Amino acid sequence: MNRLELPSKSGAYRWYYADVTAGEVSAVFIFMVGSIFSARYSASLKKGGLPREHAAVNFALYENGVRRCWVLTEYQAVSLAEDGRTLRIGASSLRYHDGAMTMQVKDKTTPWGTPTEASLHFTPVAPLGPELRLVDGLSHHWRPICARGDARVTVPTHGVDVRGLGYHDGNHGEVALGGDLSGWQWARTHRPGHTEIRYQPWGGSPGLTVRATDGLVQVERGEAPAQPSSRTAWGLRVPERLAVGDAPVLLESSPFYARLEAGAGDAQSLGEVADFARFHSPTIRWMANFRTRYSKEGAP
Repeated sequence: MNRLELPSKSGAYRWYYADVTAGEVSAVFIFMVGSIFSARYSASLKKGGLPREHAAVNFALYENGVRRCWVLTEYQAVSLAEDGRTLRIGASSLRYHDGAMTMQVKDKTTPWGTPTEASLHFTPVAPLGPELRLVDGLSHHWRPICARGDARVTVPTHGVDVRGLGYHDGNHGEVALGGDLSGWQWARTHRPGHTEIRYQPWGGSPGLTVRATDGLVQVERGEAPAQPSSRTAWGLRVPERLAVGDAPVLLESSPFYARLEAGAGDAQSLGEVADFARFHSPTIRWMANFRTRYSKEGAP
């Protein structure tokens, strides 16, 4: 695993993402500094708002395509251990240790404030992937830190203890998303022998395809074939199919963001569509507040 880092410039962001698929259960963990889902961070940028003042923890649990738990809490402080191996936001933590990664979420659900605990223990089976610039000339970077790993997710508050195939990556940039990069479409697909990730930034730029096995990570850059799409109830255009299966299940849907899942046999895809230019609309920022808790303290 690589070292954890924090952004410092106003408008900058960095997040660490992981997901796990285990049969009928899927889970997503995200630790964000300069939260891209923060209406307050977006509104503060004209006054020089700093990413450390808008850190957030996101956890989502799904079963059979239905959300069972949603945590998204924003904090005004974040800490990183001197060795760059442990990131703390509120009472939650992300830690690299002994060749593995652990995410511990201790927080409350949004909007009901129900205490929730969840943990992910992730052991890589694929090599560390390279850091990749999404679009030439722009500051936005993506790194498939580990495209495949053995993972265990426990959510005691929901009676979940499952093992499955995990995925872990990171994104960072020096300019707020929605400024020079309006959005993207992204999906990862696990198959028995490899994982493939397709990252397509908007604006006509070539996309990235990463193929990872237990011993090799390969990267290609090029145009993606046109895909049929449809609009969600919010008017966001999403793909009609992911890499496998029939029409994907819409796990999350909002005016600027959608998360989708599809499976067929022993292959499974999870993807997202994000329209960050739309997110910076004052109306949509106001709506985003209803999906987020705000804490002034260091713990939930």
